[in-house]
Amino acid sequence: MGQNPFLRHTYSKHFATSMDNPESEHGGVERPSFSFTIASVKTNDSMTISADYIRTSLQAVYGESVTAADIRAWCAMNGSNYQTVTKKLDSYKTSRGKWNLTIQEAREQLEQVVKAPAALPAVEQNLIPEKDDTFVKFGNFGDIRKIIQSRLFYPTFITGLSGNGKTFSVEQACAQLGRELIRVNITIETDEDDLIGGFRLVDGATVWHNGPVVEALERGAILLLDEIDLASNKILCLQSILEGKGVFLKKIGKFVKPVDGFQIFATANTKGKGSDDGRFIGTNVLNEAFLERFPVTLEQEYPTPATEQKILSGLCDDSEFCKRLSDWADIIRKTFYDGGIDEIISTRRLVHIVKAYNIFDDKSKAVQVCLNRFDDETKQAFLELYDKVDVDFDLTATGEKFPIDQDTPF
Repeated sequence: MGQNPFLRHTYSKHFATSMDNPESEHGGVERPSFSFTIASVKTNDSMTISADYIRTSLQAVYGESVTAADIRAWCAMNGSNYQTVTKKLDSYKTSRGKWNLTIQEAREQLEQVVKAPAALPAVEQNLIPEKDDTFVKFGNFGDIRKIIQSRLFYPTFITGLSGNGKTFSVEQACAQLGRELIRVNITIETDEDDLIGGFRLVDGATVWHNGPVVEALERGAILLLDEIDLASNKILCLQSILEGKGVFLKKIGKFVKPVDGFQIFATANTKGKGSDDGRFIGTNVLNEAFLERFPVTLEQEYPTPATEQKILSGLCDDSEFCKRLSDWADIIRKTFYDGGIDEIISTRRLVHIVKAYNIFDDKSKAVQVCLNRFDDETKQAFLELYDKVDVDFDLTATGEKFPIDQDTPF
């Protein structure tokens, strides 16, 4: 039978050093022929054998993965106690009766990775939004500002039609109060790695990088989850965070508690029940337990014509043009709410129009290019209505050849 190199190592390490005279009666001649026999004698004390030695020994004989039967066989061969050996191998145990002798090395490597700095330390970024001089307070702005100013954890869900200032209100409230804001645009693909964080390759090294949620937790910042109703069920990774309890980072074994002032706002075009009319395609029905963790829901409406005129006047010097645009949009919205039309003019769309006017210095062209996103029938109805609202508006100047429609809803 061939000699096992591991058993020779067992003999040399645990027997030769214990002899009073390390040299043999044959003048110190090496005794390889006795290595297998002596190593098999039950004289090893498992209490004095290190875990590293046991691991190396088992790995040399059985490979990286061992079972209870393998360890029992090794103990019988080396005169060791099974319970003592398995206790020393506890950090390598993967399941009942199974051990992976390389897992501890992987854990040590992971600990070194976790100690590495984040890809971009938080202190190097200023996340306070800039104040917008054109911003006009309206709608739920006052309530949003009070919630942020209170510094109490109070998750808030803001719902409303597109382009009515939901996100802008939160942003400007933070700007006025000097609070940091972290905005996350949610999509169907957003998952735990995007929100909580994960390992990234930076300059050839793998480092842990905090996601926006953890960054907001540690900073005590305002977290804005924009378009939350586009999310999949992967958003449920935020459940404990919405309870104000922080989050345990499973990949690095660290618990992150929220710093004082941490707050969550979520915006959506729906109330988390999907879009029945198809206007907001891609929105999903959100988990009821997830929605229940938002104690309050704010419904954001479009501003009144007077407020909207003030918003537009901050972007355009032609106050009369701004007034007519506001009145025009108000008529369209009332018709929309009554079910007369399927489309609506948002405040954002009016801002687009006045900016186009600033660029082209042509009202007709400004209105036309910003209405081109609608289908021809809707576009015709909107242009004809504006022609009635603004006596200075020349519909023929748009170059459109629309037939007169007697069934226009306006």
